[in-house]
Amino acid sequence: MIKTDPPPAPPAPVSRPDPLRLQSRELFGSRNEILIEHQGETYRLRLTRNDKLILTK
Repeated sequence: MIKTDPPPAPPAPVSRPDPLRLQSRELFGSRNEILIEHQGETYRLRLTRNDKLILTK
């Protein structure tokens, strides 16, 4: 009888921190639009009259 090695154990799951959670009122304050800079680009995050968020480049 030939003896074989057991299969390797699967890799351990990568632990990631919980995502940061912010309330939209913390970001907007009394405004209905904020600008976000990301990798040299400016994005506009707007709050609509129907309380929806729109992100545009």
